[in-house]
Amino acid sequence: MSELIKWFERKRQTKAVKLIQQHLAITTAIAEDLEKAIKAALKGEIKKRDASVKRIAQGEQEADKLRRRIMDELSSGELLPVDREDLMHLTKRVDMIADWSREATRILTVLPLTEIPLELQRALIEMTENIKMCVFEVRKCINKMMKKPEEALQAADLVERREEEVDDLHEKARKLLAEQRELKVGMAILTHELLGALEMVADACEDTCDQVRIISVRR
Repeated sequence: MSELIKWFERKRQTKAVKLIQQHLAITTAIAEDLEKAIKAALKGEIKKRDASVKRIAQGEQEADKLRRRIMDELSSGELLPVDREDLMHLTKRVDMIADWSREATRILTVLPLTEIPLELQRALIEMTENIKMCVFEVRKCINKMMKKPEEALQAADLVERREEEVDDLHEKARKLLAEQRELKVGMAILTHELLGALEMVADACEDTCDQVRIISVRR
């Protein structure tokens, strides 16, 4: 067992660990709102879309503040430099999930999703639902690392499989987009950018759990 995992077992009530938990909670809330924002946009419910987008923007800002507070706490703690660095990398990767979610909403607010073909709309919904589940699996994975480290690697594998599902859906959506002949160029570009930002949310999930693996196996 790594020294950092042992530290978690001893220090579950420390300020740093509590801040990490808060950071994860905000990130999963952002994932929920991302799904709500896209589904509202697809229905033309602009007020609901904008409400979710506003919460995501606020959540991303709060996540950034928490990331900085976590870094401050870790820098003054008792961890060895390598363990402190591992935990900082983990926090940064979780933060990228929020950052890419926010980026997706920036595109979403200028893209009239009701005008894209139904096949693409369905692909977006399926992709977003899987991304939300991927983010939830990340939270479970990190919690297992801190509380049941023997189960962390299996949880990381679940995240990776979910990310692969998102990759498959992204590929399917891009093919659908390439087949469109009547979609305006600007709409096609923005849709492509939205799909790319959503994929990056899932990629950030995978990167986070790769860091969990590093922490779990380091001796």
